[in-house]
Amino acid sequence: MNPRVSQVQYEGPHKLILTFTNNEVKEFDFTDYLRYPIYDNLKDDSYFRKARVFNGTIVWDDFTDFDPDTLYLESKSIPKA
Repeated sequence: MNPRVSQVQYEGPHKLILTFTNNEVKEFDFTDYLRYPIYDNLKDDSYFRKARVFNGTIVWDDFTDFDPDTLYLESKSIPKA
């Protein structure tokens, strides 16, 4: 099982900075996923900013969430300063 999300921070339009349970910090860009109708509401930046952590993944409301394995595997590592 991959690490799960423990913290989320808004980075910019369609991008979040995610901290995982193994203390890795990565950036996830949702742009490619916005072509799917289920994620149409994430195109609204004010809605996108409401991302929060719930049960190891990211959720926006009771209907919109994201696969935690995809978040970990497809996000880009952020080099430590």
